[in-house]
Amino acid sequence: MWQAITEQLSETLMFSFVIQEKTKLTGGDISESYMIGDGEQRYFVKVNSRDFLANFEIEAENIRTLRNTGTVFVPELVDIGHSKHNSFLILNYLSTKPLENAEASYTFGRQLAELHLWGEQKEYGFDNDNFIGNTIQPNQWDRRWGRFFAEQRIGWQLQLIKEKGVTLVDIPEFTQLIQELLSHHQPRPALLHGDLWHGNVANTAFGPICYDPSCYWGDRECDIAMTELFGGFQPEFYQGYESIAPLPIGYDERKRIYNLYHVLNHYNLFGGHYLDEAQQLIEQIQAY
Repeated sequence: MWQAITEQLSETLMFSFVIQEKTKLTGGDISESYMIGDGEQRYFVKVNSRDFLANFEIEAENIRTLRNTGTVFVPELVDIGHSKHNSFLILNYLSTKPLENAEASYTFGRQLAELHLWGEQKEYGFDNDNFIGNTIQPNQWDRRWGRFFAEQRIGWQLQLIKEKGVTLVDIPEFTQLIQELLSHHQPRPALLHGDLWHGNVANTAFGPICYDPSCYWGDRECDIAMTELFGGFQPEFYQGYESIAPLPIGYDERKRIYNLYHVLNHYNLFGGHYLDEAQQLIEQIQAY
């Protein structure tokens, strides 16, 4: 595998790249990650099985999508490839630390707001399906936000859970409720990061950076809601965001709906206590 990585990277860079340092990095539940260097240049390498290549190609496309907006800072895509048994994604390597600095948090909030205001799109969805974690995320275009989120986010996850033998709720009845609760909320479609928890954002010497996106066009509140779900961001992040794009009335109620999607997905991925969290959110939503 490392020979294939070396050969392909050398071809892309147009000079002979020889690995002189290789460090396995912590973090990430799906792929193994490494930092490799030749003494001058360093690269970040994600490695998985050969049949994971399509996932890496979709991740690369999502990175390109965000990078092309010129709003948020994302890693530079270097290469994608495979060996006989493995696939790999190569990005430029930057030393990172948690996004805890007040100034950097404020800056990232403003950058995210600029992303959400970037571009024009009349429908919700994306040109192709992608992944949220290791779960397929359907993105068929739809003109109605409530219908899109009810069917392609909540309904999809509930069906995946049902296929595991767990029925949390009557799926058609609950997805209809989600549509009704969102029926009067038809936000301007915004390009979303899609998986914006604190583990997918960091600080660098060049400022805040985000990665591992699951992009689609949707309600910008979905990104903000997820920042509150698994650990939260610094208060300055929200101050920076609202300085450019204040959140509308009703966000506090809708964020439960939006975060139910990620809790359901975490149960599909990891099981455990996420089932209880999902049930609590479902009961809160049903009590609206």
